[in-house]
Amino acid sequence: MTFLPETGYVPTAEDRAGLDAWFAEYDARSARRDVEGMADMAVFPLNLVTDDTAGEGRSAQWDRDRFVAVMTGVMGGGDGDVAFESTRTPVFLSPSMAVVFSDSTVTAGGEKRQLRYADVLIRRGGAWAFQTMMQGGWGGAL
Repeated sequence: MTFLPETGYVPTAEDRAGLDAWFAEYDARSARRDVEGMADMAVFPLNLVTDDTAGEGRSAQWDRDRFVAVMTGVMGGGDGDVAFESTRTPVFLSPSMAVVFSDSTVTAGGEKRQLRYADVLIRRGGAWAFQTMMQGGWGGAL
């Protein structure tokens, strides 16, 4: 007989609260353009799944230096406010793994942008960290 793990994990209120708190902190670091702090919340190598301008699926693994370099360019300089409004739909695969789908509005410099993306997070040592980012259009950054 082959052992198959039980699936269909139902998260507790504590699971969801912990994930919500993680995203609140990540959004706060993002709003401050604290890219090093954002990197502290990841597991490296970080998987990136995206596509390019030709519509071809792409994937890569980034180390911390690559993440910091790319995200510093993405976040831009300046002291202007950055605000995030997000609706997140987590799917818990277990108490320590979740795929989170996000629909976000980012406002920076008076401009609003709509984003849809997904993250894979894992919990290690009682703390969540993101390990995979999935969003269309990043192929040029690979």
